[in-house]
Amino acid sequence: MMRLDYLSYVLIVVVGIVVATGVFGKMIFGWNIESDWFWFLTGMGLAFEGIIALKKQKKFDKKYKIIER
Repeated sequence: MMRLDYLSYVLIVVVGIVVATGVFGKMIFGWNIESDWFWFLTGMGLAFEGIIALKKQKKFDKKYKIIER
């Protein structure tokens, strides 16, 4: 389970690096990248981050037995 959490964080970092590299390449080197690809990668990064946050919140709630009223 711990390895899966670690890999999830690595995946977010990789997606962030790919997006940053693409934007940098477009600004400096004039690469022709469609904005759809940028938003696709950004959305994937946000989805992975949301999944990790949800898993962490569920683990926290289970550990401390959070009850909603």
